[in-house]
Amino acid sequence: MTIRERADIPTARRIVVKVGSSSISGENAGAITTIVDGLAAAHGRGAEVILVSSGAISTGMPFLDLSQRPTDLATQQAAAAVGQNVLIYRYQDSLDRFGIVAGQVLLTAGDLENPVHRSNAQRAVERLLGLRILPIVNENDTVATHEIRFGDNDRLAALVARLVDADVLVLLSDIECLYTMPPEQPGAEPIDRIAHDDDLAGLQFGSVVVNSVGTGGAATKASAARLASDAGIGVLVTSAALVDDALTGAAIGTWFAPRPAAAHDAIDTLSG
Repeated sequence: MTIRERADIPTARRIVVKVGSSSISGENAGAITTIVDGLAAAHGRGAEVILVSSGAISTGMPFLDLSQRPTDLATQQAAAAVGQNVLIYRYQDSLDRFGIVAGQVLLTAGDLENPVHRSNAQRAVERLLGLRILPIVNENDTVATHEIRFGDNDRLAALVARLVDADVLVLLSDIECLYTMPPEQPGAEPIDRIAHDDDLAGLQFGSVVVNSVGTGGAATKASAARLASDAGIGVLVTSAALVDDALTGAAIGTWFAPRPAAAHDAIDTLSG
């Protein structure tokens, strides 16, 4: 099914939703309920829903008495090992209200570069969806190294969307849409729609320039959105607080239109 406009999202057969760490950890841990409400509503309409959720490290930090995100890899891995367990529990506890079962899928960049691992991941996710299980995907932080990390779960979400031939990708953040410049600056204008061939140079999301090098913010949101839209998958960037509106086709956020008549790229180029 081809989703060309955000208003068509309610008709999507298969939806990938990504939520960032800051939206569901720390003082925002309670927002998991809102996220799950939106996902469950889409699931109840018959859609196949895949959640790509960050937050393992930030969720695990309080249990390790860490007040700041660790910088060394070993402590990051330890925090992720604890936090991933807690994070999945919180999601499942909320999903229980709707009788939905979650399935945990942990991936590394190497998994999507290796044809055998990639095929196994694809088959596992397809089977989970066929059983009406809601897959929750995250990077496998306990074994990933700096050299082979995705770098950001926005990119992971785009690769997963391509892997499973999703109809739409929804990237949830802390801000409602993309802006022409930092929204706190005079003259900043929200961007409603970005065509598949629009030049993104100079556009900004929050305070990060789209074409800058970074591990979050505009650089990764725009890059991930373009990665998915180039494969014919429409992408909506909006706030996690608006997840229900996003999944019901409301006129919110920034819509990255999919490339017209795009055939999804071969699976063996997903990580390129």
